[in-house]
Amino acid sequence: MTAVYLGLGSNQNNPYQQISTAIRALNKLPDSHIVKTSSIYTSKPVGPQDQPDYLNAAVLLETGLPAHELLPALQSIENRQGRERTRRWGPRTIDLDILLFGEQILKSNDLVVPHPEMHRRGFVLVPLAELTPHLQIPGHGRVDQLLNQLDTDDISLYKNHE
Repeated sequence: MTAVYLGLGSNQNNPYQQISTAIRALNKLPDSHIVKTSSIYTSKPVGPQDQPDYLNAAVLLETGLPAHELLPALQSIENRQGRERTRRWGPRTIDLDILLFGEQILKSNDLVVPHPEMHRRGFVLVPLAELTPHLQIPGHGRVDQLLNQLDTDDISLYKNHE
């Protein structure tokens, strides 16, 4: 089994429900189970500001699936929840990102792990820090130390983990 950290985000069609639905779907993936789920946080959008604020969370998933099988499974969940890819950094019903896949470094046309921007994004690091504060991001350092270097004033707790 591989420990995989996933980032979840939504700002369309009842974002809280979208994240809850995605978490239930993640727990049904073959040869996989959720170990831990972060609280849900609200943040300003990255990129175009003419869209609603986001809700974000992180999940620690243990899976026997290889990365090249997990990615299409996540995209299938996104598609079932109405994800449309119309504009870069645009609004979305659900976004599921593989942030870390064990300690692997992966680079292909459709998947780069560690996620290339995660070390710069408070909305990713805040929920990750809740799950595993001393988590190492290969090539960048520990989540808690990276978080100390960022302005996270636009990030606030939306709902504690149940």
